Amino acid sequence: MNFKDEYPALQNCIYLDTASSGIISLETLKWRRNHDESFLNQGSSFRANQAFFLNGVRETISNFFNAALEHCFLVPNFSFGFNTFLNGLKPTSKFLLLESDYPSVNYAVKTHGFQNESIAITSGLEERLFEKIQKTKPDVFACSLVQYLDGYKIDLNLLKRIKENFPKLIIAADGTQYCGTENFDFNSSGLDFLGASGYKWMLAGYGNGFVFLKDLAVSSIYEEAKKTSTPSEPFLKERSTLGTFFEPGHLDTLAFGTLKQAIIERKEIGYEYFTTKISQLGQLATEEFKKRNILTKPLLSHESPQYIFNLSLSEGVLKRLTEKNIAFTRRGDGIRIGFHFYNEIADLTQLLSIIDDE
Repeated sequence: MNFKDEYPALQNCIYLDTASSGIISLETLKWRRNHDESFLNQGSSFRANQAFFLNGVRETISNFFNAALEHCFLVPNFSFGFNTFLNGLKPTSKFLLLESDYPSVNYAVKTHGFQNESIAITSGLEERLFEKIQKTKPDVFACSLVQYLDGYKIDLNLLKRIKENFPKLIIAADGTQYCGTENFDFNSSGLDFLGASGYKWMLAGYGNGFVFLKDLAVSSIYEEAKKTSTPSEPFLKERSTLGTFFEPGHLDTLAFGTLKQAIIERKEIGYEYFTTKISQLGQLATEEFKKRNILTKPLLSHESPQYIFNLSLSEGVLKRLTEKNIAFTRRGDGIRIGFHFYNEIADLTQLLSIIDDE
């Protein structure tokens, strides 16, 4: 399946920078134009059915990830959703974090003043996580499902085992570098909180994201606020207590409609296709990068297949990559690249040929 016609950005470069920003399709652009033309022509009446429209967005998202509709919230980005979650927790809550995780996770926890400890992502992580939880007894374990620097993916089965052994531990995750890369079932996962921005692997542009909660997370936040009646004004009468925090004010139908449109297009492509494509490209890339010894961080033996990589390359190679229109980003000690369903083996081949031509 060739996506260059549907995603014009692919015609201008070899796009390996989805971990920084996804691209949008012509179909999405068409939807956005129609949306704004309606606003242009209708004015205030354009928003008359916005509550119905936004609930349709929630239904689309919650169905796509199999999450409870009543605990699905539309947020402008992960950071907003996670900070809203943190604001609702008891100040005495204790956190366990992963070292070098995304600042929107670790920095947010620390600046809120929560007591916290962290653990390094090295070999034996599963055993050390269990030992750390038993020893420190945190209230929340917060992490990114995929690490933004090097693509390390947390084993989702590990999170389920942690949940089974520590059922009162809230497991909160950032899914921004994960959601949209494979079929994911929130209800059957070990997570209690999942938040994600839509502009990366979901290919939904900026200004949209979502939060899913399970009962443990719901019961653990904004306890005092739940004792107060929600606003009685007609336009707020259906808003839940948590909805007043996660979805305050007006929501942008353009941004969230784009997220819905991106999911519709993804469903048309099919779970099996995009999951298999990303996995196959990731496995092949892993083999080739290991042969050349250019990964900035050794892969752990138990690690799930990656699709994001951090490569250690010379300045000369980086210059040639730029000259050949390879889209990438400098992160940490190297450059970060990633493979989505619209990438092809030819993209990897071209990248390797430039690396080898040193």
